Amino acid sequence: MTDKALSITQVSKDRGKTRVLDDITLSLAPGQRVALLGHNGAGKSTLIKSILGLTSIHVGTIRIGDATPGSAQARRDTAYLPEAVSFHPALTGREQLTLFAQLSGSRADVPSLLDRVGLGNALDRRIGTYSKGMRQRLGLAQVLLGRPKVALLDEPTSGLDPISRQDLYAIIDELAGQGTAVLIASHALTEVEARTDRIAIMREGRMVADDTLNNLSALAGLPIRLKVRASANPEALAAELGGNRINGASVELLCSPDDKMEALRRIAGLGDAVADVEMTPPKLEDLYRHYAQEEMQ
Repeated sequence: MTDKALSITQVSKDRGKTRVLDDITLSLAPGQRVALLGHNGAGKSTLIKSILGLTSIHVGTIRIGDATPGSAQARRDTAYLPEAVSFHPALTGREQLTLFAQLSGSRADVPSLLDRVGLGNALDRRIGTYSKGMRQRLGLAQVLLGRPKVALLDEPTSGLDPISRQDLYAIIDELAGQGTAVLIASHALTEVEARTDRIAIMREGRMVADDTLNNLSALAGLPIRLKVRASANPEALAAELGGNRINGASVELLCSPDDKMEALRRIAGLGDAVADVEMTPPKLEDLYRHYAQEEMQ
């Protein structure tokens, strides 16, 4: 028995002469939320299809719990929300979700489930009248059927307005709280930065980063930005601290994490000449650029 909801071990896959997955290793524990990032063509979709058992791998192993992708047990334990979700336009939301529940053997309360994803007022409307965001919500309701061990979400906020995005991540948090491991493939870096436990970054079929945001930041060694606002004389402040003048009244400094405290002591030593200090650590966008940058030719 394994204590991992999803285990991917040294997986490789070739498409013709091109290696599209190259020695990928990734694991998710029950309840973990992991963001899967990478440029288009990095291999994210191929990896997800391999987890679902829709495409074969040539080397390595993938397990959903103890089950092999594509097996009956793996299909029961895995939920999937594609980016381009599609349903029969002639069915109502209630009919479509009821059909999915019957196919999965779930005894879910369909009206309550649709209400939970914000479709309570549209459960008897035909899906052909739904907006893209409403179809995305219906897809999320499908993910919520039963209690999957693993949920694979491919660009789950596509087509959703800001409030709906917040609602979606609240539901993702509920899923994780129930023990579902959630893998989110997304380009919405600001969203996943605050709502996931780990960041995994792929580049050209390889996994180039897999850790918490804080650990990735420390490993990358990217600089911290300090914005120092002068009380009265920005020229004198710039001369004392160096750095770049910005907005006419402030100076921006870059320092390594190890030098942060020394820089703050220097700034504090200037006393009343300093009106304010803002410190900005590297953001996920900075880390993504660092780890996912294309190799030099």
